[in-house]
Amino acid sequence: MMNIRAQINYWLSLNQSDYKKLAEKLTEITGKHYTRGSINAKLIRKTLSVDELENIAKIFGYKIEFKEVC
Repeated sequence: MMNIRAQINYWLSLNQSDYKKLAEKLTEITGKHYTRGSINAKLIRKTLSVDELENIAKIFGYKIEFKEVC
């Protein structure tokens, strides 16, 4: 299982993007100010919210789903 930082890095790589562009897009869709450093700090401290992760996934064309584990 991939951790969140690795997943975001994977999406960035696939889209030839970087944290600066991601921060700009997050700021645009949420109205909250994000920087490359603030996203990185949230990943380091493991304080990225589910809403933030859902928005990041949406930026890259993905949707977060929760499934019951049997």
